[in-house]
Amino acid sequence: MSEERSETRFGEFVLVRRHGYVAELVLDRPKVMNAVSTAMAGSIAEACAALAADREVRVSVVTSSHERAFCVGADLKERNSLSDAELVRQRPLARGAYTGVLELPMPTIAAVHGFALGGGFELALSCDLIVADGTAVVGLPEVSVGVIPGGGGTQLLPRRVGAARAAELIFTARRLEAVEAAELGLVDVLVEPGRDREEALALGARIAGNSPVGLRAAKRALRLGHGLDLRAGLEVEDAAWRSVAFSGDRVEGVAAFNEKRTPEWPGE
Repeated sequence: MSEERSETRFGEFVLVRRHGYVAELVLDRPKVMNAVSTAMAGSIAEACAALAADREVRVSVVTSSHERAFCVGADLKERNSLSDAELVRQRPLARGAYTGVLELPMPTIAAVHGFALGGGFELALSCDLIVADGTAVVGLPEVSVGVIPGGGGTQLLPRRVGAARAAELIFTARRLEAVEAAELGLVDVLVEPGRDREEALALGARIAGNSPVGLRAAKRALRLGHGLDLRAGLEVEDAAWRSVAFSGDRVEGVAAFNEKRTPEWPGE
């Protein structure tokens, strides 16, 4: 993949790089292993809002600028300084970071190495796919410090690994190294140490070769249909199909297939 790219910074701690149709959202607070402060949470939410509004972005990849960590979760030093009233006011800002990633309309991939703990792992869980290298250590240790996963962990983890397995992992607060995490389905693709970003961007580029209208509709159907009974889920799928069946992408895709050429997606 070409390293030619444009860059946009959101606040001090978040950077978005563009690699063609793939956007890379970089967690960039390396002095504290990307611990998520209130300011950083706001920047993540702001970056995600910009990505969601950009129809040129077909895939987003969340990466880290720190060599030994993806993200270690909430900034507990900052949390310790907050009064109860300040914590209440801070909560919507914190949630905005996780919902921002979760609600990105295009396929989203996390590239994880080193520590991805607590809110850091929840950011990864908010993505559609997780690529992890051999150094990854993941977990939701919140109950060990008197709270619970509050960035979606109690809802997203059981959707990946089932209710009982999620309960065991959350109740014990234990950390899992890369191989066990892959075996249990906490991450989707396991790669050699140091290759998580490269492999995630390559996967993103492969996905981005497909119809942007189709990708967004497929994600919508997957997300909205999950947990519904089959009949209701099929209605969700049908609505998503109808949203693409008469699109310019569908016309171009069928024409390109019949003409044995690469599609030039209009994205509408």
